[in-house]
Order: sequence, then structure tokens, then C-alpha cells
Amino acid sequence: MTTKPDPADPADLAEPADLAVLVGLQASGKSTFYTRCLSDRYALVSKDLFPRGAKNRQARQMRLVTEHLAAGRSVAVDNTNPSPREWDPLVAAARAHGATVTAYWFPPDAAGSLRRNDAREGRDRVPDVGVLATLKRLRRPSVTDGFDAVREVRFDGRGGFEVHP
Repeated sequence: MTTKPDPADPADLAEPADLAVLVGLQASGKSTFYTRCLSDRYALVSKDLFPRGAKNRQARQMRLVTEHLAAGRSVAVDNTNPSPREWDPLVAAARAHGATVTAYWFPPDAAGSLRRNDAREGRDRVPDVGVLATLKRLRRPSVTDGFDAVREVRFDGRGGFEVHP
């Protein structure tokens, strides 16, 4: 038996939660994009926010993502997420909670990422070899990977972003 949504019940009118998976090199603009474009609608999970010596970072990330999705909240995962090895568990978690999954793809610009990374200080700066290692593993996500949508994100040249379906 199927039931129709009850317009008097806010839960029946709510949009399903969405998991936003940001995919791109370090210093490609992912965190800035999250802050400017997603932070008003998505909770944030990022391994960069964990204490430096945190153990089991992947398990901790998945626990936080699952908690948000179980509560019906949309959540963005702001890490490099360069390949199916990283995004497959995220897609599976979203599906297990009835959420949609959107990939935000930041096409690689190694020279630009290295330049922006070089301007970072302290913990925010990644050794160049780390950026280049991510570049070797980086793969463009697609709907065949389980995403409902893949959006391409580029700098717009005016300090903002262009997002294309």
C-alpha cells in the first residue's frame, strides 16, 4: 500500500537530504566553494577539521556523515575524494539513508593548485608531492559511479564560481 504525502506534515514536504561530495585537488577551491555556495544548506564534514593526530579518520568521517544523514540533514564532504575508493562508501551511506548524492567536480589545474597551495601557511599547506600524488589518482566522477548529479565547478575570474550541470 502506498500513501500520499500529507501536506499538513512538514516531514512529508521536506526535500530528501543530499550528500555533496567535493572532488578535486588540494587548493582547487573546494573549501571556499563550500563556504560561499553550500554552507547555508549543508553541514560540513572534512578530515582537515579533525585534530592532527586523530586516528581512524575514515571511520570518524563516515560516522559523522551517517549521523547527519540519519537526522535528515544534508551534508558536504570537503576532502580531495579523488577516486571511487573514497567516494563509494559515501555514496553507499547516502543510499542507505534515502539521500541523493551530488558530486562537485573541480577539474584539475595542477599549476594553479600548486600556486595557491604555496601561498598557504602552517597546517593548511600541503607538500607539493601530496598535490601531485592526488593528481595521479584523481578521476572525474560520473552518474555511473552512483551519483545523482555531477556538477562541474570552475573559478569565474571575478572571485566566485561557475557551476555547470
